[in-house]
Amino acid sequence: MFTKAIVRPPAPNMIDGLTSAQLGKPDFILAIKQHREYVRALESCGLEVICLEADPEFPDSTFVEDVALLTTECAIITHPGAPSRQGEIRGMKKILGSYYDNIETVQPPGNLEAGDVMMVGTHFYIGLSERTNRQGAEQLIMHLQSHGLSGSVIELKDVLHLKTGVAYLEHNTLVACGEFLHHPAFQNFNILPIDKSESYAANCIWVNDTILVPSGFPKTREAIRKVGYHTVDIDVSEFQKVDGGLSCLSLRF
Repeated sequence: MFTKAIVRPPAPNMIDGLTSAQLGKPDFILAIKQHREYVRALESCGLEVICLEADPEFPDSTFVEDVALLTTECAIITHPGAPSRQGEIRGMKKILGSYYDNIETVQPPGNLEAGDVMMVGTHFYIGLSERTNRQGAEQLIMHLQSHGLSGSVIELKDVLHLKTGVAYLEHNTLVACGEFLHHPAFQNFNILPIDKSESYAANCIWVNDTILVPSGFPKTREAIRKVGYHTVDIDVSEFQKVDGGLSCLSLRF
């Protein structure tokens, strides 16, 4: 169970964030409203939400998930593969020092963004992507093993991050789409297939047995409900325009 989450509201320059979505520029005012609703949803799941100040230096800084991985045993500061995001790690170690005694770091030439890391119990699946390289994954596995945890690598073909296309909902259940539906690493899980037309909704998150699902994807919501989960729809349309999703917007621990 999670007890806390760290979030950072977007700054006005989020409209210049990295994106391949081709959905137009986000509406900053609407994004602020959506972020507040996201925070309220986390709070409704019983989490204490630690809200950092917006960082106008970095357009993508609202996506706090990518700059750190939080586990039960340690925190790991990443080294983002997007050069424009590497400065976002400054100050994160100090912030996490209030909550973790053990803090590790990924060093160049290793690149790692935690959107490529999916936690399943004490094991962590690590996607190799344009933003996460093998050196970064190997450093992460080394840090995990030093704290009694484990990790393995998944080579990505079509998606930006691992969690763009797959999410662990606990209880041995995954939602998955595209290249992950038949991936050998996931065949021992109960897989809920996500319709290709709703692939964005594969990035949903488990928060204390409530599943937060992006709004506007009814097939995904109903598939998750049918296996017994309580769901909450969250509108993150403006974050989708800059390649962000529900998991990207918080560090849950």
